[in-house]
Amino acid sequence: MNVIKYDSPNFSSREGRKIIAIVDHITAGAFPGCRDWMCNPASQASAHYLVTRAGVIYQLVADAAKAWHAGVVDHCIWNLYDGSNPNLYTLGIEHEGQPDTPLTESQYQSTLWLHKQLIAKWGIPIDVNHIIPHSCINAGHNCPGPAFPWLRLLTDLKAAEGGTDEVKTIVLLYSDNDYWAGVDVAARNGQCPIVVRPANRSVPPVAMNCEHLITIGGPKAGHKNETYLSGQTKYDTAAAVAKYLGY
Repeated sequence: MNVIKYDSPNFSSREGRKIIAIVDHITAGAFPGCRDWMCNPASQASAHYLVTRAGVIYQLVADAAKAWHAGVVDHCIWNLYDGSNPNLYTLGIEHEGQPDTPLTESQYQSTLWLHKQLIAKWGIPIDVNHIIPHSCINAGHNCPGPAFPWLRLLTDLKAAEGGTDEVKTIVLLYSDNDYWAGVDVAARNGQCPIVVRPANRSVPPVAMNCEHLITIGGPKAGHKNETYLSGQTKYDTAAAVAKYLGY
């Protein structure tokens, strides 16, 4: 698969930091405007890669450089965040589209291929701590949004790695406040994907389409095979999670 170089001036030094994770984004705008904006010095924004809805991959910033894709931190719930600028140790992939619009099949296959290349090149583990949504770093951005195919992506990446276990379970959080409990529960279930309900507290379709849903906080999702870890207060929820984990 070809990657088209289209250089953006919006980059700086990684200051010797090692790449440890991939951050996925949605452009909330159409091509070519989204690409051109990330190449405009006035935007002060960029990403390492852009995957269009036609499945074309553009590289805007070299992997070895720091792209400006996730530097603003707001209510960060990423447990690998160390207090420094996340751009120093992450790769950013933008996807043309809107938060509530699924990727096209061509776009999905291209980003799957790209993830595989970057994972192999930089030794990035395939789990929810190392392949993350932008919203884990900046909660003010619904990015890449509820339509992003996390379950399918992690399943396909694990299969490509040689794993035999298909990703069938999702942990659904009522809010970002439940993230740490979600990380522990996801770890017990083979580092399964974690999904946070959007601001309107609806249940994302990917959560309803999985085989087994573990709901933490808030009301039940109504999934046919749902493990419900919640209560009247946050303390009740914490107790339910602790019991599930055997604490």
